[in-house]
Amino acid sequence: MRVQLRQIVVDAREPRVLVRFWAGLLGGEPVDRERGWSHVEPPGAARMAFQPVPEDKAGKNRLHLDLAVADVDAAVMLAVSLGATPVGETVTDEQGSFRVMRDPEGNEFCFVD
Repeated sequence: MRVQLRQIVVDAREPRVLVRFWAGLLGGEPVDRERGWSHVEPPGAARMAFQPVPEDKAGKNRLHLDLAVADVDAAVMLAVSLGATPVGETVTDEQGSFRVMRDPEGNEFCFVD
């Protein structure tokens, strides 16, 4: 038996807003669905779906996405222009550099080179 990652589902207060952030960052066309759901299929990646929930995000993510980029600073500038917030400074270690970010609803993700 083979298990395949089909989609990543994110709880969202405003799925229609959040899907547009992620589509702007990763590519693909945002799709708004029935019952308040939205999704985007970024080229070469699993679908990201956003399901409506009534509560705001609370606490730290138990899972986050690491997004590979050629230029962390340029990626940060793009993400900020789309509504993301940087967290701390860029960290560089023996494996490369990374920068923690939050999407418009506070979900953490990282840019890594």
